[in-house]
Amino acid sequence: MVVFKDGRPFKSAYRKYNINVNKVDDFESMREVVFRRYKRQLTEKNTLPDLVLIDGGKGQLSAALESLKELKLDLPIVALAKRLEELFLPEQKDSLRIAKNSPALNVLKQLRDEAHRFAITFQRQKRTKGIAKSKFEDIPGVGKENRRENI
Repeated sequence: MVVFKDGRPFKSAYRKYNINVNKVDDFESMREVVFRRYKRQLTEKNTLPDLVLIDGGKGQLSAALESLKELKLDLPIVALAKRLEELFLPEQKDSLRIAKNSPALNVLKQLRDEAHRFAITFQRQKRTKGIAKSKFEDIPGVGKENRRENI
């Protein structure tokens, strides 16, 4: 999850989420992350965003809206689907097409692309951490020194 403030990345507010769904389910993952994010925002009495941008289409937008409704939050929310750069709005059947050279679309695309970059980096870090793990780490009583000697 990334945050922009005044149209620029606000990196200290970025957050990584380990998603706790049983299977690969994009909609359930979106539901969980949006719920966890805004539940915490409410609990800590933090300021809420001017706009929530969801990466995806109608399905992802609907999942995010379910979480916001469960939290009784009414935030401005839109979804941006990558393939045709379509913008989806709540309770609108058809997507909006914004001119490719629109400054507004460029800001939304920058936000979405930054979220992709951040998420992909996190996934690579998690994968690399798993690969670099020693098979000796799971054996009780084997500490760092013994692992170092046996590698």
